[in-house]
Amino acid sequence: MIALLSVSDKTGIVELAQTLHSLGIKLLSTGGTTKLLADAGLPVTEVAQMTGFPEMLDGRVKTLHPRVHGGLLARRDVPEHMAALQEHNIDTIDVLVVNLYPFEATVAKPGCTLEDAIENIDIGGPAMVRSAAKNWKDVAVLTDASQYAGVIAELKADGKVSTKTKFALSVAAFNRISQYDGAISDYLSALTFEEGNSTPAVQPFPAQANGRYIKLQDLRYGENPHQQAAFYRDVNPLPGSLVTAQQLQGKELSYNNIADADAAWECVKSFDPATDGAACVIVKHANPCGVAVGADALQAYSKAFQTDPTSAFGGIIAFNCTVDEAAAQQVAKQFVEVLMAPGFTPDALAVFKSKVNVRILQITLPDGGVAAWDKARNTFDIKRIGSGLLMQTADNHVLTLADLKVVTKLQPTKAQLQDLLFAWKVAKYVKSNAIVFCANGMTMGVGAGQMSRLDSARIASIKAGHANLSLQGTVVASDAFFPFRDGLDVVVDAGATCIIQPGGSMRDDEVIAAANERGVAMVFSGVRHFRH
Repeated sequence: MIALLSVSDKTGIVELAQTLHSLGIKLLSTGGTTKLLADAGLPVTEVAQMTGFPEMLDGRVKTLHPRVHGGLLARRDVPEHMAALQEHNIDTIDVLVVNLYPFEATVAKPGCTLEDAIENIDIGGPAMVRSAAKNWKDVAVLTDASQYAGVIAELKADGKVSTKTKFALSVAAFNRISQYDGAISDYLSALTFEEGNSTPAVQPFPAQANGRYIKLQDLRYGENPHQQAAFYRDVNPLPGSLVTAQQLQGKELSYNNIADADAAWECVKSFDPATDGAACVIVKHANPCGVAVGADALQAYSKAFQTDPTSAFGGIIAFNCTVDEAAAQQVAKQFVEVLMAPGFTPDALAVFKSKVNVRILQITLPDGGVAAWDKARNTFDIKRIGSGLLMQTADNHVLTLADLKVVTKLQPTKAQLQDLLFAWKVAKYVKSNAIVFCANGMTMGVGAGQMSRLDSARIASIKAGHANLSLQGTVVASDAFFPFRDGLDVVVDAGATCIIQPGGSMRDDEVIAAANERGVAMVFSGVRHFRH
């Protein structure tokens, strides 16, 4: 048997080669990999010696040769193929170990030049991988160091790699080639080329978008039982995202569980425990029905639950902090579908031992507070439409006190300003039209998803009444501007004394005058947060 090893990432390659050699497998290699193996004392033949043709063009041409591709592509069960190899003195290659030039890592570096990117486009590597993967029944092709251990175990146990494993390796190889070529296409088709500019501008939206996702699991069904569904993640998932969650207990997640969990998790990540304190978000049908901050997880949950106990039944709950036993005991009193947090104490997990159906997810957040968490948010939002996609940059805008513009005679108090920022964070995650009443770091009424902003305001008021919460003295956030004064009158009639809205309506002056007339404070954020 012969193995050809040619890798850019040298992780584990010496150990793999040592094992292959110990099993009597001859080693072929190229360039830097050859030197590394030789320095490790392994008998290795350089491909150039085998082909009789030197590497050339600064290494651009090394393995593009019939002795390489003939050895990879020849079918051992076709006599004519084997006769051709014998005629041309070509040996079969049984194991191929290749990982590709680091194109993705190169273009991710600040200031990457077009020349740097082009020189990191691998040609020979993908060609060999495709040849080996096509001939998978006869060749085991390894494209990642994580595959080494399994192949070594089979070789040691059986002296060969099983057909099942070779097929799986082939599929993984073609997937890697797809990812690689997609990354090249994404990068190059986003460039604005200018003669003489070595670092061309990269546009946010490439001329061709190449989505690449890896299936995590098949789901029992989709939004409804008659729909099929599966759960996928990005090829390179961001730290602190839902797809990185570790499920500690509970039933398998459903399609709706995952969709609602993502809404809750993205919302709770808006609150930095270092500055905002512990935060809890309860979501039902993709909308926050209760959000609060507090001194600890228990207080945050108790306040969030108080907003809308009815909707919280069977909800999705997310914390930005470790859940302790006290919080767990309170949460466990209710029917919960999914519970998420960066961590759980052993005592907290013990509380849910008897509630085996509760899905508990632990998601590690990046260090560095909310600024680091925001960097871990998606860069783009994508929505599927008939035979197409809508793609936009994600709504990752963060509002600060300095951004607020007071437009009324009455100035908000310091406490109101903090509640305004809190309400604005929540409104960003509520389906439009969104109206959110808040006070003392908790939601008091949430109106979501109505065709009329007036109806959203009325629903928020009704929900507050059902929860026996008074809206007197609350602040209110509207995700978009009030086009007429009637929207402002409705929230003030409900008890709001301070309003945050984007501004930008043709009738801003009319709405500001109404606020002054009603004796309430109003600030403009300058930013709209539609969420459809």
